[in-house]
Amino acid sequence: MCVACRELKEKRDMLRIVKNAQGEIFIDFSSKASGRGAYICNNPDCVKKLKKQRLLNRVFSCEVPAEVYSRIEEEYFGKES
Repeated sequence: MCVACRELKEKRDMLRIVKNAQGEIFIDFSSKASGRGAYICNNPDCVKKLKKQRLLNRVFSCEVPAEVYSRIEEEYFGKES
């Protein structure tokens, strides 16, 4: 389920965001990294909503720095082109 739009979709149609044991949060393009995962649609609007509403704070039950959201946006939009 997408954390932004709450729609159920196939895993392969979504991006996985992971918080690993060291507390690092990043997009898992391989979908195989260990750690707590959250899924988001492969949709620019959902990626923007993730940052705007700071949805990872709720998902991972911790304060996620703004730099993490910016880095996720940069990684996503950098890979999109």
